[in-house]
Amino acid sequence: MSNKERIIELLDVIPDYKIGYVLAYVQGIAADEEADDAFCERMLKSYWEDEESVNDPGTPLDELVKKWEA
Repeated sequence: MSNKERIIELLDVIPDYKIGYVLAYVQGIAADEEADDAFCERMLKSYWEDEESVNDPGTPLDELVKKWEA
């Protein structure tokens, strides 16, 4: 029996009130990686185009590490 066939078989014994959890998990796994990348790129672009962020050079990584270690 393949993994896919086993999953389908198990769906028959999962109570209806838990099916939503299964659906959410499977949708998360099946999500398109490109869609995730595109979302992140839009977020970054939005940040850099924001008036408050345009002149923000960011914080060097070593400074963040020191800050977070404290």
